[in-house]
Amino acid sequence: MKLVSWNVNGLRAVMKKGFQDFFKEINADVFCIQETKMQEGQAEINFASGYEMYFNSAVKKGYSGTAVFTKIKPITVTYGIGIEEHDQEGRVITLEFDKFYLVNCYTPNAKRELERLDYRMIWEDEFRKYLLKLNENKPVVLCGDLNVAHKEIDLKNPKSNRGNAGFTDEERGKMTELLNAGFTDTFRYLYPDKTDSYSWWSYFASSRERNIGWRIDYFIVSKSIENTIQEAYIYDKILGSDHCPVGIDIKF
Repeated sequence: MKLVSWNVNGLRAVMKKGFQDFFKEINADVFCIQETKMQEGQAEINFASGYEMYFNSAVKKGYSGTAVFTKIKPITVTYGIGIEEHDQEGRVITLEFDKFYLVNCYTPNAKRELERLDYRMIWEDEFRKYLLKLNENKPVVLCGDLNVAHKEIDLKNPKSNRGNAGFTDEERGKMTELLNAGFTDTFRYLYPDKTDSYSWWSYFASSRERNIGWRIDYFIVSKSIENTIQEAYIYDKILGSDHCPVGIDIKF
């Protein structure tokens, strides 16, 4: 199976920048999107013939939101993590398939001045509990913009960014907790020492052209299925958003 994830920073915007071409070319079995910034029905989706479509939109219009396109009909689809406080922003869609759960997630950003860091810490604990509960039943494949660069190797300038949103000790610690709870970062599983591999670049100072980036988009899987990962991709040549798509090939 080929699984792809992309924070598109506005689905309607990226559809004007060649999104459909990449979608058709990559021909994923499941294609997950974060930051749709739209309600379902606000765009004409004419590129996804053969796919089931699922949207989870934020209550606040033009903000956050996730979507999943899948060729394989899921057994069940759930939205959010079952806690009202966390389910107002359209951040999670879970698809149950025969052999695994797929969880598409757009993690809350701690924001400048870390004004949302306390909330982020609560979210991280509740979301980890949610994943562990799923994992009791069958393995989990988590993908999305998780808004954290885990290790220094995962961003260009770790020293000057330490303590900034996405690279605080607290956020990195929560990622470590998740992995230690029985999950595997698929890219680092296959490429533990690969440098200069990023999925997000600031719009400032030609960061993308200079590859001054961060790896904050992930595929994370239950440790029990890490050996089914055949390849992990960062499609850093694909433009249209401040993020690029990421993907894995997995064989059950």
